[in-house]
Amino acid sequence: MNHTLGIIGSGNIGGAVARLAVNAGIDVVLSNSRGPETLRGLADRLGPRARAATPAEAAAAGDWTVVSVPFSAVPHLPVDVLTGKIVIDTNNYYRLRDGVIAELETGSLTAGELFQRYVRGARTVKTFNTIYFEHLVSLARPAGSPDRSALPIAGDDEAAKESVTALLDRLGYDTVDAGATTESRGIQEGSPAYVLPYRSNPRLPFPRDPGKPAGVEEIRTALEQARSRT
Repeated sequence: MNHTLGIIGSGNIGGAVARLAVNAGIDVVLSNSRGPETLRGLADRLGPRARAATPAEAAAAGDWTVVSVPFSAVPHLPVDVLTGKIVIDTNNYYRLRDGVIAELETGSLTAGELFQRYVRGARTVKTFNTIYFEHLVSLARPAGSPDRSALPIAGDDEAAKESVTALLDRLGYDTVDAGATTESRGIQEGSPAYVLPYRSNPRLPFPRDPGKPAGVEEIRTALEQARSRT
């Protein structure tokens, strides 16, 4: 059975996930806010499994829909089409980019909870937000590889999390469950599970850091350290 991955926001992370998906034999529908014509080059580079479309078309086509946009764009997502869909939330809150969002500044909501408020009815799972996009591509490994990395996921729908776990396995990653959406603070920016496990040398700027594998136990330890801070 063929599967399709819809992508809303085909920048660094969205493009990296698309590349992994195509390599895994999954069809990809790319979209962004600027229109399908701006994605023709990326679709051509990815090959015949990829095509460009509108966000609503990408959401409708996907067995999973990856959303990788700034928070300012989240209110403009095609919510009606996303209802009932498994939506993968890759977003992080960056004050300089997103402006000050009071609920996230005070900690009254996690970034995952705020995202979920905008896509009520979708089956949201948060992942891909803890790893640099170039490392996401370079660290992917086949199942059973001794140097396989793991990605944390968070969400409230257990069946959706199982489906995303199966997707990550196809893309080259093991999975560590970080808990419910209310617990996703442990995979937000600044937590021990954010970016650092995959860095070979944190003193290097990202483009020069080749990254390093971070397996299940390392990610579990990072999540435990994150929980101890709260």
